[in-house]
Amino acid sequence: MSSSAQTSTKRSGSWLRRFIVKSIVVLTGLAVSGVLLVVLALALAWPNLPDLTAMTDYRPRIPLRIYTADKVLIGEFGEERRNVMPFNEIPDVMKSALLAAEDDRFYQHGGIDLRGVARAAIMNMVNMRKSQGASTITMQLARNFYLSSEKTYTRKFYELLLTFKIEATLTKDQILDLYMNQIYLGHRSYGFPAASRTYFGKSLTEVTLAEAAMLAGIQRAPSRYNPITNFAESTRQQQGVLRRMLDLGYITQDEYETARAQKIEIRSALGTPAGGYAIHGEYAAELARQLLYNVYQDNIYSRGFNIYTTINSKDQEAAYLSVRDGILNYTRRKPFPGPEGQVSLAEGIEQDADALNDILDDVQRNYPDTGDLLTGVVLSASPTKLTVARSADTIIDITDKRALGIVARALTPNASEGQRLSRGSVVYLFKNPESWEVVNMPAVQAALVAIRPQDGAIQAMVGGFHFADGKFNRVTQAWRQPGSAFKPFIYASSLEKGLTPATQIADTPFQLTREQTGSRAWNPKNYGGRYEPMLTMRQGLYKSKNMVSIRIMQAVGPQYVQDYITRFGFDRERNPAVLPLALGAGSVTPLQLAGAYSVFANGGYKVQPYLIDYVTDSNDQVVMRAKPVVAGDSKAQVIDPRTAYVMNDMLRGVATSGTGARASATLKRNDIGGKTGTTNNSLDAWVAGYTPDLVSIAWMGFDRPQSLGSGETGGGISMPIWINFMREALAGKPNKPLGPMPSGLTKTNGDYYYSEFPPGVAIERVGLPSAMDNFVSDVPDDGINSLLQGLQNDDNVYDDSPQTFARP
Repeated sequence: MSSSAQTSTKRSGSWLRRFIVKSIVVLTGLAVSGVLLVVLALALAWPNLPDLTAMTDYRPRIPLRIYTADKVLIGEFGEERRNVMPFNEIPDVMKSALLAAEDDRFYQHGGIDLRGVARAAIMNMVNMRKSQGASTITMQLARNFYLSSEKTYTRKFYELLLTFKIEATLTKDQILDLYMNQIYLGHRSYGFPAASRTYFGKSLTEVTLAEAAMLAGIQRAPSRYNPITNFAESTRQQQGVLRRMLDLGYITQDEYETARAQKIEIRSALGTPAGGYAIHGEYAAELARQLLYNVYQDNIYSRGFNIYTTINSKDQEAAYLSVRDGILNYTRRKPFPGPEGQVSLAEGIEQDADALNDILDDVQRNYPDTGDLLTGVVLSASPTKLTVARSADTIIDITDKRALGIVARALTPNASEGQRLSRGSVVYLFKNPESWEVVNMPAVQAALVAIRPQDGAIQAMVGGFHFADGKFNRVTQAWRQPGSAFKPFIYASSLEKGLTPATQIADTPFQLTREQTGSRAWNPKNYGGRYEPMLTMRQGLYKSKNMVSIRIMQAVGPQYVQDYITRFGFDRERNPAVLPLALGAGSVTPLQLAGAYSVFANGGYKVQPYLIDYVTDSNDQVVMRAKPVVAGDSKAQVIDPRTAYVMNDMLRGVATSGTGARASATLKRNDIGGKTGTTNNSLDAWVAGYTPDLVSIAWMGFDRPQSLGSGETGGGISMPIWINFMREALAGKPNKPLGPMPSGLTKTNGDYYYSEFPPGVAIERVGLPSAMDNFVSDVPDDGINSLLQGLQNDDNVYDDSPQTFARP
């Protein structure tokens, strides 16, 4: 071989060696870097993992229970509701059923079952769909304990680390113990001991093989596979668990056949959420819990407290149904916005029950049932028929014309992509007495509260459409403009200043300049743009005239009005001393408004609304008892009894002949007083009404204020809620007359006069151009009172300032 060839060979070999060495160095560097990154990530993430002490703290505790006044359970808080059972007392049949259903290699793997991952991947590829999962029991425990709901790689990383931490810290029996006592199994039941009581009305130690298999099958989709909600689906899952137990050798063929043939009886035990919550009192129960928590902090969950509220169970359920029906009726009338989501359905998948149910399970997890709104997937859609699947065994055909009319726009060929209902559309179903119907999840909200005006005891409270969607209680936490429902308090303030129900008040439009208001020009309007030359105060209230209300406030002075309304419990800071307050431009909560109307209902006394009547400990000893202020206590008198009497008379007229006439006509009562209210652009719709024994407030609106729609008013959309509730609450209760007039009040020519303001002395005219106009002598000069005689009613004055009006 020539020297040049040898040189070439050496160079070639040298280059190859260098390449190999460099590659090894690079790969080693990458490996080291990867290890360092993993170590760094572990160093940063490990200290932030949840403390397992909280997870393992299962000391027996007596729960906090909350009852109505008639002792109906409406809430239970505390770990005892899980009915924690020591691991050695959990029957082996339950353990075997769970392992067969979820993780049969639980005692062999270290938290992650690589064999199970491979098997699941192969099965999913073979079936071309997600037919099996690979999560172990430890991974599920970690996922449930890790509170974030984000679907991110960071969350997955933390879940894996927490899985390893659990496996490194706890024994396998401890892990299984935690899982079996903690996992959610539907109907507010956490853990298999609690689920056994919820679904079978018995202790877990008494369950049969068939019942254990049914409980084990619930976990994959608790809201869907539990036997109360869907017995057929629950049975299908049970049969699968039994087959798996047989295949694994956990049970014999004879045991398998016996369990398959056993008839399962569903019977919830008393005191369980499913068996004991006969009414929907979630908002009241949560508020009661918060109130007691402010006193005892976390100790309320371990001391066996029982809270007895003032809630009347019959009234509470009537309130819940009224609010729910009102929201659904409003939602039905509005354009259907389109399906909640869309999934892909293979052609003919209806013939494969398992495949269809797997898809429906995923849909249920993303779009869970909400009370009586049930999730389904459209199989076919046309203008004359809508077919929706709840499960492979529950297929619903909707052909009723009225029901189809709700979604008619979404069934036409020219419907927009986002609105169209088609195969695979995810929808919510509602069962009314006539037929099933598709209704979109309501975006609007409503609230209702009712209190006893004699002492402020809350009789019913519903703070929204669905409590589980969020604990925001609109009865106590929603500060909204009351609109015309606030006007009675403006009228009441003027009675003690010399105006009477017969005082004539101008109803013509006017304009205040920037100089006159001290801020910007104001050009208020009556709702509908309708005006009359003048009206009496009584007529102005009946017709809810904005011009009348504003002129009354002008006559007595905004500052006086602001001071006066605080007597009813309104916040001074939220109701400024400006003329728009006459139209309800301040802020109130429904509960605050109920307390304020109670002053009229009870004769002039300010009572504080309260929810908790008394509290007992685990030995049934009373540890707290309410001491409410009662109407009749002279210290609680906040307005002249004559004012309360006259306002009651006028507000009864509103409910008989005015904007609230529908209430008296429908309920066939003559002892109802009240007022409707709708704010600018229909952002809020109210009805405030009462009898001498019950005050109730109904409100509807969006949490993020937006228009309820053109022409929507309190009398239109909140009135049905109020009427439906009061129909039940007042059933069997006699009408109560107005009662005798208080001393110092006379009735002349059909209307009322205070003794110090008889005819001829009382103010007869307000805002009418006359030399004989009377003025309230002690109103401070706030720049408004001096305008009364000088107001010019010029319809031709141009004003580009925002228009302010309140609706009836």
